[in-house]
Amino acid sequence: MSALAGFWRFNGRPDAGESCRRMLAAQEIYGPHGEAQWDGGSVALGRRLFKTLPEDAFDRQPFTGGDGRFVLVADIRLDNRGELVRELRISPSQAEGLADAAILLRAWERWAEASFDHLLGDYAFALWDTSERRLILARDPMSARPLHYHRGENFFAFASMAKGLHALPEIPYAADEVRAAEFLALMPEYGARSFFEGVSRVEPGQMLVVTAGGVEARRHWVPDREALRLSSGDYAEGLRHHLDKAVEARLRGSGGRIASHLSSGLDSSALTATAARLTAGGGGKVVAFTSVPRAGYDGPPPKGSIGDESVLAGATAALYPNVEHVILRPNGRTVIDDLDRDFFLFERPLVNACTNHWLNNVNAEAGKRGLRVLLSGMMGNFTISYSGIELLAELAARGSWRRLVREWRALVRSRQMRWPGVLAATFGPWMPAPLWTALKRARTGASFDIGDYSAIRPDRLHALALRERARAQGLDFAYRPWKDSFKFRLWGLGRIDWGNYGKGALAGWGVDVRYPASDRRLVEFCLSVPTEAFLANGELKSLAKRALADRLPAEVLRSPRPGAQVIDWHEGLTASREQLREEIERLSAIPSAVAALDLARARRLVEDWPKGDWNSPGIINAYRYALLRGIVSGHFLRKASRSNA
Repeated sequence: MSALAGFWRFNGRPDAGESCRRMLAAQEIYGPHGEAQWDGGSVALGRRLFKTLPEDAFDRQPFTGGDGRFVLVADIRLDNRGELVRELRISPSQAEGLADAAILLRAWERWAEASFDHLLGDYAFALWDTSERRLILARDPMSARPLHYHRGENFFAFASMAKGLHALPEIPYAADEVRAAEFLALMPEYGARSFFEGVSRVEPGQMLVVTAGGVEARRHWVPDREALRLSSGDYAEGLRHHLDKAVEARLRGSGGRIASHLSSGLDSSALTATAARLTAGGGGKVVAFTSVPRAGYDGPPPKGSIGDESVLAGATAALYPNVEHVILRPNGRTVIDDLDRDFFLFERPLVNACTNHWLNNVNAEAGKRGLRVLLSGMMGNFTISYSGIELLAELAARGSWRRLVREWRALVRSRQMRWPGVLAATFGPWMPAPLWTALKRARTGASFDIGDYSAIRPDRLHALALRERARAQGLDFAYRPWKDSFKFRLWGLGRIDWGNYGKGALAGWGVDVRYPASDRRLVEFCLSVPTEAFLANGELKSLAKRALADRLPAEVLRSPRPGAQVIDWHEGLTASREQLREEIERLSAIPSAVAALDLARARRLVEDWPKGDWNSPGIINAYRYALLRGIVSGHFLRKASRSNA
């Protein structure tokens, strides 16, 4: 990985190099293995390197090409490196000494903007075109690598992380209060806004063309909606093929020792098993981490879920002699203890602080063991193990009543769903939001009305017209079911920008977290598979279960209950109760936090502490979501204000 930076002075003043150096120095934690830059007077580009690939030994960025026309800096791992080498007619001996960024430059020299059709992998890059006096910025479709920028009155600056931009006195240091409010409302991270005022982000799958006259954004990845028409067995074979390719590509640079998350679910189990199969012949080893509650914890999990996933995870690990199964329990630290560190590393509030806390514990343990590559099943719910539940609404919309009734009966007969859930998934998309919310509350004791699960002030929600903006972005605050599986999966894949998470994990623990489930080839394949292949004969996740039967134990494939992540989340929150009080009082002195957060409700929640039943829907909504997410967001606002409170 690399941390990038660049500066362009539109008026021609030849001081860009100094600004670029300041930005690079500010990002040293994201690239401790060397700094270099190209200084063109009014334009300068540079990178700091974090070695994660064998070919990084040959990384001499910035690279120049096109007879001096192009200057490139890139944060990149090419997953189709061999294919590109052949397409570009680079000899094998020459390719051995080329970093991935150098191959990217060769691709741009040949195909220019059409290069995006050939690139597979995780990347963010900047390319200066001296002939056309323009700067190209781009990111991969799945947000694996971050890239931020600021356009000032007479300059343009970019950096991987906001730290780089904030090294410049011309760029203000403050939170973007609108983006913070959107975060509290769980709105998708669409648009160029970052969490800092005046700092924009290149959106995933986007190319930015920067000239002295302005900035133009273009999409370079638009997935094809046309459905594949194959036999049932071919869909399963296709999923296996793309899964193998996705995992294999992400083993590069691991040295044959790979870390992985391993839960009771299909995604992490599939990745762990696939990595074990791919590395067994060469003596490779997979260290699979399963997070479980503290020893002796006996609290009930949320209804219908598994609280301790170690037994099913262990069944997967036991199939493979080269898998070491490591059980991780809480380390005594809490989410609140780590807020300052998380702010420094990730430079954004964390979407699910409890889950991210145990992910960081895994990162820390992997780092201690010298493991440098960690496979995560993130986003697998929309690709590998997509349930297909939207098929019910699709069948209703098409008027395919016979098929719909068959699926209803099969789902209920197999005990995967009950009649209320089946009918809700079928007709919920057309149900008025107030009725849906009322029925949800009557059935579960809680609802998904935004006032239940968010700490945002109601007047702030209204003032920013967030309900209307959410609808325009495909978000329903009542969380009714979707009626279009393609739109739902595409929306879910792009809802959160994961770039800062990867950078923070690498800087904090030296672990390169990779996401095979968001591999572009795998994503495009899964999006092209008809919904009928995912839900068939009353079997949710039917495609995954058929495809993974060659590598997972039957008890994992047929487990009727999902894992409940961090079931003991409330113990750390309870231990932090006094810290919560203190943080709320600090936030009372921060104008942006007062404007955004319902601090009066937060105080009531802290004082009226539950006596039990922590994993009931109502308490989860109020404490894990509204209170904790509100505190995390408020802490970000406080730190970004640089207040002494």
